[in-house]
Amino acid sequence: MFRAILPEGQIDCERYDHTENGIELYDENDEFIAFVPYANLHAVADQDLYTSSRGDEERSIM
Repeated sequence: MFRAILPEGQIDCERYDHTENGIELYDENDEFIAFVPYANLHAVADQDLYTSSRGDEERSIM
């Protein structure tokens, strides 16, 4: 699972593909969720970055 980090918030997705102008996000059923232009994309992070090794506590990486 991945998280696309945008100025306005975040979008969870199962996978993403790079295109010439941005990334395409897809859900667990391989259905298209959104297109995010590179200019609006801060980062794509693996969901594991948000959970600690001590359990499922959410933590901030910002």
